[in-house]
Amino acid sequence: MSDPLIITSITIAYLVIVLIVGLRARQHQSSSLESYVAGGRHMGLLVLFFILGAEVFSAFAFLGAPGWAYSRGAPALYIIAYLTLSVIVWWLIAPYISRLGRLHGYLTQAEFLSACYPTKKNFLGLFIGVISVLAIIPYMTIQIAGAGLLFEAATSGTIPFWLGSLLACAVVTAYVYASGLQGIGWTNLLQGIMMVAVAWFLGLATADQLFGGVSEMFRELQREAPEYLTMPGANGMGWGAFSTAILVSALGCVMWPHIFMKFYSAKSERTLKRVFVLYPLYSYLLVPLLIIGFAGVVLLADSPLDSADQVLLTIVVEIADFPPWLVGLALSGALAAAMSTAANLAHTAATILIRDVGQHLPSLKNLPDKKALKLTQYGVVIVSLLAYFLALANPGSLVGLLLGAYGIVVQLLPMLLGALFWRHASKVGALAGLVVGAAITLLLEFGISAPFGWHAGFCGLLINAIVFISISVAVPSTSQLSPAQALERPNG
Repeated sequence: MSDPLIITSITIAYLVIVLIVGLRARQHQSSSLESYVAGGRHMGLLVLFFILGAEVFSAFAFLGAPGWAYSRGAPALYIIAYLTLSVIVWWLIAPYISRLGRLHGYLTQAEFLSACYPTKKNFLGLFIGVISVLAIIPYMTIQIAGAGLLFEAATSGTIPFWLGSLLACAVVTAYVYASGLQGIGWTNLLQGIMMVAVAWFLGLATADQLFGGVSEMFRELQREAPEYLTMPGANGMGWGAFSTAILVSALGCVMWPHIFMKFYSAKSERTLKRVFVLYPLYSYLLVPLLIIGFAGVVLLADSPLDSADQVLLTIVVEIADFPPWLVGLALSGALAAAMSTAANLAHTAATILIRDVGQHLPSLKNLPDKKALKLTQYGVVIVSLLAYFLALANPGSLVGLLLGAYGIVVQLLPMLLGALFWRHASKVGALAGLVVGAAITLLLEFGISAPFGWHAGFCGLLINAIVFISISVAVPSTSQLSPAQALERPNG
């Protein structure tokens, strides 16, 4: 049997196993929308740990993170920094979100925020819903495209990009459609273990085989290209860009709807906090992947890659002397990262499409629970197909869209913090800050350059907060409670 055929067979077998696990999870859920979207709000420590882990560690972990280390060097460590800080943000706000979601039956991010800042005809909920879907679809497209690239490279073209993307997309769509969050949870448990094991093996084995160990690799890197080991790195990423990238990523991490909505699914607030305490253990899988990126600086010095994101595949498939069965397992681990995130994104986007956007259509108002569930399942198929066709169209151009979307998503943070902790937070201030912050972010992302090399989203967030606070202070408030506290104690 040829090497590409062995690799392909192992990967297909892995996809079949994931599909079976995802479909069997349907046996554990009731036929209600709450069960489909929030797992009945009784997700335990282990499954929730892997759900949140798989949501954050996408195809970027196996492709983008090593690519950043290979192309930029030390600035790639911003990824580890922001993942550490984001846990602190989760710890502070997630218990409130979980408690109010359970009390009022919230299932989406927009439902929470629009309840805190009620507007005529729920305009805020519709606006947030539309923005969320527009941000999620490019994110999901990158996962589907990443799966196609992994298949094509690891199988030497035996499975072309379009077919690899289609296989991954079809498996994800099938088990999310059938099993909802239960399917996502159990497949993420399987895929999370796979990701961690594969990442650590590849990082350590590559360094050992090609350099004689990790320490020897870094010594050679220090001799050959020391600029990759210090700030501002090989491409001059200044401290302003580095620091604001960490802040925007750490603060924005909680505002991605697919992460925010999982806080509703926890069995208890104690469960959430225990997940956050353990979460850095999952983040360690980035360490070996960054090692592979740094190894590429030395190994590919004479033949640099056109795309930095290909560095892991190039080293594992073409340079390292791994047997084909091991390359097949490595491909499966990288696919796990792309598919687990894609599943969460498809599930979230479909829920938002029906709950936050669809309710504004006369024919979709006040839907019975079973009909809303069925439409949400149809939404999973629609979103997945759209992401697949966008991946076929031009996956590379979507990276810029995703960066802009991340900067816009973080603009929801001031209104969330105001709702949770500030009794003077006003609806007018929150809306004005959101609109101005998003506009500034788009201008700096796609128009003029941000000052001091700062991240465009950070500049927008700064202006957003100033506008929000200024208007809220100018509008007198008679309430003794923050908007969220008023929801928790309506008679208080």
